[in-house]
Amino acid sequence: MSSVDLHVAESSRHGLPYRDPQLPVAQRVADLLGRMTVAEKIAQMTCLWNSKNERLLDASGNFDPKIARRHFGHGNGVGQIGRPSDAEGGAKPGKDPRASAELVNAMQRWFIENSRLGIPVLFHDECLHGHVAVGATSFPQPIGLGSTFNPQLVKRLYEMTAAEARSRGIHQALGPVVDVARDPRWGRVEETFGEDPHLAAVLGTAAVLGTQDGIPDGLGMIATLKHFAAHGQPESGTNCAPVSVSERHLRETFLDPFWRAIRDGGARSVMASYNEIDGVPSHASTWLLRDVLRDEWGFDGYVVSDYYGVRELAERPELYGHHVAEDGKDAAILAVRAGVNIELPDPDCYTELPAAIADGSLAESEVDALVAPMLATKFELGLFEHPYVDPGEAESLVACESHCELALEAARQTVTLLENNGVLPLAIDRLSTIAVIGPNADRPLLGGYSGRPVQASTVLSGLRERLGNAVEVLYHKGCEITEGGSWWEDEVVPSDPEEDRRMIAEAVQIADKADVVVLVVGGNEQTSREAWMGNHLGDRVNLQMVGRQDELAAALAATGKPLVSVLSNGRPLAVSDLAEESSALLECWYLGQEGGRAVAEALVGDYSPGGKLPITIPRSAGHVPAYYNYRPSARRGYLFDDVTPLYPFGYGRSYTTFKIGAPILADRVISVDGSTSVSVTVTNTGKVTGDEVVQLYIRDLVSSVTRPVKELKGFQRITLQPDETQTVSLPITSDSLAFWNLRKEYVVEPGDFSVMVGPSSIDLQTVRLTVA
Repeated sequence: MSSVDLHVAESSRHGLPYRDPQLPVAQRVADLLGRMTVAEKIAQMTCLWNSKNERLLDASGNFDPKIARRHFGHGNGVGQIGRPSDAEGGAKPGKDPRASAELVNAMQRWFIENSRLGIPVLFHDECLHGHVAVGATSFPQPIGLGSTFNPQLVKRLYEMTAAEARSRGIHQALGPVVDVARDPRWGRVEETFGEDPHLAAVLGTAAVLGTQDGIPDGLGMIATLKHFAAHGQPESGTNCAPVSVSERHLRETFLDPFWRAIRDGGARSVMASYNEIDGVPSHASTWLLRDVLRDEWGFDGYVVSDYYGVRELAERPELYGHHVAEDGKDAAILAVRAGVNIELPDPDCYTELPAAIADGSLAESEVDALVAPMLATKFELGLFEHPYVDPGEAESLVACESHCELALEAARQTVTLLENNGVLPLAIDRLSTIAVIGPNADRPLLGGYSGRPVQASTVLSGLRERLGNAVEVLYHKGCEITEGGSWWEDEVVPSDPEEDRRMIAEAVQIADKADVVVLVVGGNEQTSREAWMGNHLGDRVNLQMVGRQDELAAALAATGKPLVSVLSNGRPLAVSDLAEESSALLECWYLGQEGGRAVAEALVGDYSPGGKLPITIPRSAGHVPAYYNYRPSARRGYLFDDVTPLYPFGYGRSYTTFKIGAPILADRVISVDGSTSVSVTVTNTGKVTGDEVVQLYIRDLVSSVTRPVKELKGFQRITLQPDETQTVSLPITSDSLAFWNLRKEYVVEPGDFSVMVGPSSIDLQTVRLTVA
């Protein structure tokens, strides 16, 4: 389009119905859609990510209108631009809050002013545990948030993330991840809330509510539920592998968190998963994306492809293909028919859609149905009226003091105490020297899909800051885990055994000088991560700590000094030896930017750890699957080994003690459509303030199909002062009792149910409920 044409187009937009904010969104969408050409519609189904570096930006990552005009001078616009904060490439520093807001404004202004209809661009970004951007506030990975058992906290964290990202011009978050992680060998466990569908549903819904809160006021973002569906139980534990489960298990375990996050949270977007189910890849599954998601659940938002997921329906060079499509055009048709509204991350298969419409392979009305909800979202976000952001607000809001304090609160609530023989909390007044040792002791570990916070504390820096001159703090790395260890580095280079053992000998000499040793080990951002290419892997065949970490722990334990071990990791690790050698053991996952400070405060007793495990820690990879909610015929036993987990789901200790009274039902008999509640009294019988998580599990004692031996159906985290007592009441509704019966109907069957309440999945008191 020439400048004259664009000026005429700009002038002619005014007064059109789709420009009128007083009209209903549906009417505005219908009017706009009726004015669009096929090319303009397909443009709304197109995204730019890596290609923005060649099509929009100069070598410094700044917007260049001359480059943009060469590629988009046709005036059709574009639907989305992905991850503007990585404008110079994913592993490069990127732009600070002000600069990234200015960049988004520049791109947005150009597309509005240089397209025929002036349709604004929607910008999306990764927001797994904070906005993935320079300067953004980073809080614990979702597996850590699972340990908090605190949906109110999770909602606040994602409200904060939405505020930070929206201030920089982002409109859609690729998250939360509500996959249920059923195989700890899988490298993406850290991105999930754990192994339980109820916990994932409750925390995932809280994340959605936090992300989308304030959308009409320009504060919230669109939440995108990932990854639909069953991504968390891949064959052999390898990312993107087929998932072989029955429809009943699929619905009860893997679909339930999505359904509830849509029903209760109002999630507006869903991302299709890479994997196949029953031979059908999710990106081509009309049953999954239309029959279940839209027709059965009433979802009226839009589905985004996972990155390159449409291409993989055919063949993705150097990776794999599902081979259900011959080529990109065939893949595009399959994805459109299934209901994938937009192809991410770059123009590829959907560029073939005009040809498919022209030759009759696809009807234009099929495209219209997919474009409409995305246009509706842009209207609902207010982008036609307020497309730009204030860079000054981004500069002042991102990583502000209150946000950093919230990240610290989340880190504190994540820390989970697994073992303690009385050495914790450390008696500072009786210590003169502490040795802090380990490959993770002075290393900020944020995990995958992380931004670059302004600062990130380590256990070493946290202890030195907290102790000051009161106690001398010595340090030694002890050994390496891998060489380098960056999440972005494709090649994972094992550490050198000889060098490790030299370092272990030095670390022992340091330990000999100390009164107590704090050992910080576990994993790093290479040993557990998304395997996105054949040369960038992160799934594992065993769950042992990588390298010589066990040797380091054994050598330090042999000194006879009390050994306080701190785990920082993205997946459950089989740490039987470490647990036996340690005087205390804490599971911390990845705690975010305030992790070191939170660990230091826990070690000295500024607060009592109150986290609980959101996923079972097995004794070995040979014990997988190890999840707690297994069927009655499972876990019969192993020859020469213990069938029980090393640490069970829901487990976590405290510096204080709690007494939980016998559960009391409000009603011992209810109807099949009725509800009731169960109550317990909880007393802090110790000497310090602490948190307890009261957990409700239910078992259907006789049913038409087999049911798990127990299922989490409710929980509440409470804080009690010494000698304080509180009554906790947990609801029991039809959702707590219903399942997919022999005829695949979602029903409550009459009969008896065990109602179990306690502080973990193995420490429970039982009362019987009858459904008549």
